[in-house]
Amino acid sequence: MEQELDFSSYNKIKRASNEELAEMWARYFEDHENKSLRDGLILQYIYLTRYVVGRVKVALPPTFSYEDLSSYGIEGLIDAVEKYTPKMGARFETYALVRIRGNIIDKVRSQDFLPRSVRRKIRDVKEAQEELKRQFGRSATNTEIANYLGIEKEKVEQILADDTSVTSIYEKKGAGDGDIEIIDTIEDSTHLDPHSQLEEKDVKKELEDALKRLPERERTIMVLYYHENMTLKEIGEAINVSESRVSQLHAQAIMKLKNLLSENRSDRLKKSIV
Repeated sequence: MEQELDFSSYNKIKRASNEELAEMWARYFEDHENKSLRDGLILQYIYLTRYVVGRVKVALPPTFSYEDLSSYGIEGLIDAVEKYTPKMGARFETYALVRIRGNIIDKVRSQDFLPRSVRRKIRDVKEAQEELKRQFGRSATNTEIANYLGIEKEKVEQILADDTSVTSIYEKKGAGDGDIEIIDTIEDSTHLDPHSQLEEKDVKKELEDALKRLPERERTIMVLYYHENMTLKEIGEAINVSESRVSQLHAQAIMKLKNLLSENRSDRLKKSIV
């Protein structure tokens, strides 16, 4: 995907008002081939990339630089701008956050972040394991491997720990079309029993229905706050309102949701009695 924009000075970009953004989107929807309009929209929402990168980077190895992650995020933002339409039923900010994070995660998963030197040491240890297994007729201990390679036992243990391919939760287990990732075979201690799952599913359905009945702005705030874990200040910046106003709208949304959920349960009770 082409990427010719200079994002180095995006902090100096003047944020457009809601009216100006609406006009930019309207013009872009009419002329999707207008690269200038596209680039202008990307620059207006570049702060979303910085937000996502800040959240994602803390969970990644230091080998992934902020600049690389930002580049992946920008690709996701560009893709979001190019594919977004109002028919999706969501604000662009909500849609873009998902696309940005998704692209970063996809890029990270597709890369091997171990240096070549570490990979070479892992290969040497594995070859030593195989050779000693042939000699002993059993699996060799770390001490025996260390003696064979002429290195310390602790070094062997470290090399094996670095071998993420051994413990990768994304490795395939099984053969054929039924292959599943190891992550799917790990027991979840928080897993609910079938009865509890049904109850939780009902609650989620009620909440989703209630959210759909909220005004668009309040619904967006709830999604950004609880699903995207954005702070009230960050949400205010995203939708161009003050933090105090976001707090007011959030409180209003909570009260409306409580009332809507209460109404739904009351209606269900009445039907069950009848």
